[in-house]
Amino acid sequence: MKKLIKPILYLVACCFAISLLAMNVKPKKIIFFGDSITQQGVASGGYVNLIKKALDSSKYEVIGAGIGGNKVYDLYLRLEEDVLNKKPDLVVIYIGVNDVWHKQTSHTGTDLDKFVKFYQALINKIQAGNAKVILCTPAVIGEKKGGRNEMDAELDKFCEAIRQLALKNKLPLVDLRKQFVDYDLANNPDDAAKGVLTTDGVHLNPKGNQSLADVLLPLLK
Repeated sequence: MKKLIKPILYLVACCFAISLLAMNVKPKKIIFFGDSITQQGVASGGYVNLIKKALDSSKYEVIGAGIGGNKVYDLYLRLEEDVLNKKPDLVVIYIGVNDVWHKQTSHTGTDLDKFVKFYQALINKIQAGNAKVILCTPAVIGEKKGGRNEMDAELDKFCEAIRQLALKNKLPLVDLRKQFVDYDLANNPDDAAKGVLTTDGVHLNPKGNQSLADVLLPLLK
């Protein structure tokens, strides 16, 4: 009997140590960094909320860091407080719509060369904080087919710049521009400017949010 006591005590101690380690494992922290699309994404049915529900909360902590009206330089200015100070493991950058759209609505958009420089600076700082990065192209500014939305040509330039940044930095890319354009081509028979994947040509409706969540989830897992 005495010979059995030591092995049993050792086994109990090992099990206890393993359980303590399991309790101390911190969940991976994912931050979605963007504008009003991401800000709305944390609400019920939003893409951030859908992703949060789909992931195991013991393994992943999901945070939305979107602010309406933000452009790429706004993200750079609040990077420290809203992202880096939270010590994320992964940051998903989804920006660019306002950099293009505001050229039309308020004449306060972003020149393409400045957009690229600020975007690269975001990547550099996030990686310096030992976090991984996923890039997203902005999806649409209007859902008409065949490049007939007023801002299509300009938006395509910015999306191509993000694709090149992903290649240059060897980062995963979620090409929402291609995904949404292809979907509208197949599912917008009336050539509507909104209402297919968006509420207003920019912000996501339930189907748009689900579409974005579905394409992001495999990368996050």
